Amino acid sequence: MKKTTLTFTLFIITMAIFFSISFCIRNVKGADAADYSIEHVNHTVEVLYNGYVQINDTLRISVTGQAPEDFLIGFPYEYGPHVLRCIAYNESDVFPVNLDVPLENHVGFYGVKVNFPQGSPQVFTVLFVLSNNLLIHNGTAYYFLNFPAFPSLTKPADVCNVSIVLPENASYVTGTVNAFNYSEVNFPAFTYNSSQITFSVADDKILVADLEELVREIRLNEFGEIEGSDTYRLTNRAELELNFIDITLPPNASNPRAQDQFRRKMADPAPIDEETNRYRIALKLSLKNGESALFSVRYNLQVSTSQKNEGESTLNFSFFQHLNCYIDQVLVIFVLPEGAKIQSFEDGLIGDDYILARNVFQELVTIKKQGIISFDTFNVALTYEYNSLWLSFRPTLWAWSLSIVGCAIAIVWKRPKAPLTRVTAPTVAVSLRPEHVKSFVDEYQQKTKIVLEIESLVARVRKGKIPRRRYKVQRKTLETRLGSLSRSLAESGEKMRAAGGLYADLMRQLEIAETEINEVEANIKSIEARHSRGDLSLEAYRKLLADYQRRKEKAQTTINGILLRLREETH
Repeated sequence: MKKTTLTFTLFIITMAIFFSISFCIRNVKGADAADYSIEHVNHTVEVLYNGYVQINDTLRISVTGQAPEDFLIGFPYEYGPHVLRCIAYNESDVFPVNLDVPLENHVGFYGVKVNFPQGSPQVFTVLFVLSNNLLIHNGTAYYFLNFPAFPSLTKPADVCNVSIVLPENASYVTGTVNAFNYSEVNFPAFTYNSSQITFSVADDKILVADLEELVREIRLNEFGEIEGSDTYRLTNRAELELNFIDITLPPNASNPRAQDQFRRKMADPAPIDEETNRYRIALKLSLKNGESALFSVRYNLQVSTSQKNEGESTLNFSFFQHLNCYIDQVLVIFVLPEGAKIQSFEDGLIGDDYILARNVFQELVTIKKQGIISFDTFNVALTYEYNSLWLSFRPTLWAWSLSIVGCAIAIVWKRPKAPLTRVTAPTVAVSLRPEHVKSFVDEYQQKTKIVLEIESLVARVRKGKIPRRRYKVQRKTLETRLGSLSRSLAESGEKMRAAGGLYADLMRQLEIAETEINEVEANIKSIEARHSRGDLSLEAYRKLLADYQRRKEKAQTTINGILLRLREETH
């Protein structure tokens, strides 16, 4: 019995010592664990030229103990669906981020975790790009902006300074904040703030529009001359009609010329700012809400050139230095002269993220980027080798071709001629009068206009701008007119198919293009449903949507070309 008691006593003493040691170890570890305080935060909310909202949170932290391996920051979850990009960086590094993470154990926040592989810096910036759906311009003199007035942090900050950056001469009207600049001392953790502000500014300073794609082609010829071409796909997102857009050309670009998607000459671009090489493009047709346009600007380009060896040249390009908007997708294509060989293609930002394509005589380099802002400025050094003997390649090729054709004609001419046989050409089954063709084109354009009106009506009712009862009445009226036009177009189309020849071929092309558009619209609805259910990530959704929009734009361009050809046949 005494032995059992002694054993139990020793067990109790051993466990007490064990727990004491564990407690001490935890205390030592806790003293050495990562901890920090936030000295100040600079929260900048900037409205870009095309209505997107860029938020910069620059933080200075003071570390005690080990440097933290990550940092949490966010804002109310209602802004989460509007997040297009997030970048964390300091003067020397760009840090990886994880989007849509919990803000510790608090709900209702959209959190972002910034990872510091080498330990946290003392000063760093987290940049967000939010969609232009947060900015509303209904055609009046006022703009309405919904934005997070403060960042959401997991620790308090000594000071939080806020600036709302708008175009020059913008005027404060009203809002939940009192001015464009304000600050708060002893800023609390887990601040939940959704604010609104109304301001006025000249209509040409901000355009609520989507620059869906920019294709920049840099073409080098055999004489060392460089020509650039920028092709934009633009969609109006404001209630006000869009008549123009300001674009920024590369440095040292000159003699710009604009043309529409059918290569028709547009008004010459008007210079706005010589320092940033900014020009205003007057659109050929005004764009209503939801309507899109495609246009291109060609220009001459002078860049710095250096030569190391004979026949080898290095060109240095700079891109997007003065960009003040958000572009959903950018393609930069370098086209070299025939016979040129790329020796190196260097850029610290893109690294190996480019595609080199080769055909029989020519090489092309393509850089593809998503979601471009001013932060994404980059330089390219392109080194290529070119032999001047290629200057005579095309003339020699043409000379040989003409010689071969001439010999073939001479041989055929000397052969005995076969007796001629008369062939009677088939007559056209149905003759078409010009007014029939003109009526078809007019009705088709009316049909397109009604479809756009229905799409605009759906967008307005979703935003709550018109009552649902009024929406049903207007949509029923439009659908009735659409059904009548569709029946009339079907009859006219059959007559044109029966006419054969050019008209039958154009009707076949028109049917293929319409089928393509219907298929694309069905696919867009499918990916929108998958994205809303969470089955499709934002990046995959945006990539698929861009591909579908490109297919739809190509099909619509085909339809416009067919209608233009038919209208020319009536003259």
